[in-house]
Amino acid sequence: MSQAWTARRRAAALATGMAAALALAACGGGDTGGAASGSQPVVGLITKTDTNPFFVKMKEGAQAAAATQGVQLQTFAGKQDGDNESQVQAIENLISAGASGFLITANDSKAIVPALDRARQAGMLVIALDTPIDPADAADATFATDNYQAGLLIGQWAKAKFDAEGKQARIAMLDLSANQVSVDVQRDQGFLDGFGVDVGDKTRIGDESDPRIVGHDVTDGAEEGGRTAMENLLQKDPSINLVHTINEPAAAGAYEALKAAGRQNDVTIVSVDGGCPGVEAVKSGAIGATSQQYPLKMASLGIEAIAKFAKDGTKPETTAGKSFYDTGVELITDQPQPGVPSKDTAFGAANCWG
Repeated sequence: MSQAWTARRRAAALATGMAAALALAACGGGDTGGAASGSQPVVGLITKTDTNPFFVKMKEGAQAAAATQGVQLQTFAGKQDGDNESQVQAIENLISAGASGFLITANDSKAIVPALDRARQAGMLVIALDTPIDPADAADATFATDNYQAGLLIGQWAKAKFDAEGKQARIAMLDLSANQVSVDVQRDQGFLDGFGVDVGDKTRIGDESDPRIVGHDVTDGAEEGGRTAMENLLQKDPSINLVHTINEPAAAGAYEALKAAGRQNDVTIVSVDGGCPGVEAVKSGAIGATSQQYPLKMASLGIEAIAKFAKDGTKPETTAGKSFYDTGVELITDQPQPGVPSKDTAFGAANCWG
């Protein structure tokens, strides 16, 4: 057994086993993924929520990989998007359980850092999934979509479409939260760069000085939030004709608000996710294009990396030329535009999740 799974941790796990089990039950998110032996390394998965299909698929990937790798999986989730406190408690539970490491999609990429520091001081491997930590080196590694590239692709597609149609864009930005977590910032930056909107120093995502941007509103990454945000921005400017959404649940809400206003046929929605409902929305025309990411791959590769660390102390490497391990992204649309690489919805459906 490796140095990462030391006698000290084994003793700590035995001493605090009952307390950790009670804490897990309180969180409502613990499971063993089919692994129950006390001799197996403990690994954790902490997601933003346990309801978003993206994180449901991530959990499935982690469970399957844990069974294959022979590790004991414990899973946790925030109560809602933005719930940092529950994620901090999950980390404390994993420290008490003597875990070898964990995967986390951080609800607050800055506020979670002190808890990550404590985990790493305890000898745990910390891998960020999907959402980079701020600063990124607060985690040992990041397995994620290139969120800037995801935004760039839908921005380039929208620009090509609007140029071909001779339209002047009036853009609504439906973001995740007021905290501007790294995923929000990177997707917004990519989209605006792809569309040719200059946001200056790249830190002023809320800056609406460009006349094409009507405004930003927050959605919490949820359908209800997307509907409300779209309603708010339509009240501000009914001439909106292009909507960028942080994810597909927010896009679904935006579409319902547009439909209620009789605008669903003359407004283009672009998004990021690539879930099965989102791909179907692209096929039906509710969403013009979406950037597809691969949560199952993120989680399975992350579990494999922690299992290897538990065995021999090896830490994962990054993708060449990047500061993280890039798990890939593809633009999905049935309206391809010249110069913008894309796949159709048949490909999207074959590779979707949720």
